[in-house]
Amino acid sequence: MAALRSQNRQMFWRIVRRLLGANRGRLFVILLALGAGAAVTAALLNLQVDARQRITTEFRAFGPNVLVLPKNASLSASRTLPESIVHSVPVDLSSGRVAVKSLLYFVAAVSTTQPGKSLSAVVAGTNPLAFVKVFAGSAPPLASTPMATGRECVVGTNVARQLNARQDTQLTLTIGDSREACLIASFRQVGGPEDDRVEIGLRTAQRLADLPGRISAIELIVPGTPSEIESYITDLQRVLPDAEVRPIRQFTDAQAKIYSRISSLLNSTVVLVLILTGLCVMAAMTNVAMERRNDVGLMKAIGGATRRVLRLFLAEAALLGLAGGLIGAAAGVFLSIWLGKQVFGVAAQPRLIVYPVAVALTIIVAILSAYPLRRLASVRPASVFRGEA
Repeated sequence: MAALRSQNRQMFWRIVRRLLGANRGRLFVILLALGAGAAVTAALLNLQVDARQRITTEFRAFGPNVLVLPKNASLSASRTLPESIVHSVPVDLSSGRVAVKSLLYFVAAVSTTQPGKSLSAVVAGTNPLAFVKVFAGSAPPLASTPMATGRECVVGTNVARQLNARQDTQLTLTIGDSREACLIASFRQVGGPEDDRVEIGLRTAQRLADLPGRISAIELIVPGTPSEIESYITDLQRVLPDAEVRPIRQFTDAQAKIYSRISSLLNSTVVLVLILTGLCVMAAMTNVAMERRNDVGLMKAIGGATRRVLRLFLAEAALLGLAGGLIGAAAGVFLSIWLGKQVFGVAAQPRLIVYPVAVALTIIVAILSAYPLRRLASVRPASVFRGEA
């Protein structure tokens, strides 16, 4: 019995090989259609996956997308959080590493050594290294200038302009009887509230405000898609019931809209390409079905079951889909690199997950496009032998 199965299997694949070599011109047309469809599909899918990663990375340049604040912080400016709460924030996610930044805000008198140069400004105390890399090996860290010594500060350009301050100028920060000095390490100009504040080390800020171990807020850069960020916010709120977790909507919403539009456009194009590929292959398969009526009649006449005969042609279609998918998907990944340069100005990174997906889609299209071969099931051997087919 096992020997008979082995013999039948050998005969099956022998016939499939003969079918593949029966009409090489039509075989080339089908392979060309499947390969072209696989190439475009792989290129668009690779661009979509790469766009998701790049949008997540590029949006980090706009700063944090999640804030942790004291509850009812808007009702009282004096509300703070314990600094130890930072250790409860989850930082390791499947989409990357969350960047965490502790901040203590207050208003202080800022002056220089020049007489008459003094003003009230917002002072932000932050942990020395500020934001760190979210993704290992990606773009440079989104960090504020590190304040390694604790006596350096970063000054917003608006404050620096009013004080006529330059780099290495010494500033004096005063609240009541408390006083701290710092040297200007660099200036900040981002077109936001950061331009109107002075940033110093967290420990220095806590001494100046007489708030040891307290912070005003935690800023987070959470990597991932908008849905992943929303899920993280929900989980974080459960972890920190005594704090308020707020998303920065203009960043998360903009990221969601941009990715949704790109994804919808590329998905629609992929579906259209697969449909057109299927129609091209179906047209070629219709001609194949007409040419092979005599072969099918002969197979049935010598005892071949209809199901087994159709299985031969489906195996042929699957092999063509596999070959076209392997060749086309490989070409498509390289095509996406060129498309990325032309459309986005940046070469797309090859994403390995795209290759098997594109090959699988091509095989499915090839099998579905073999639908015209079902007409061979109605072939009657007697009609073929009488020349009526």
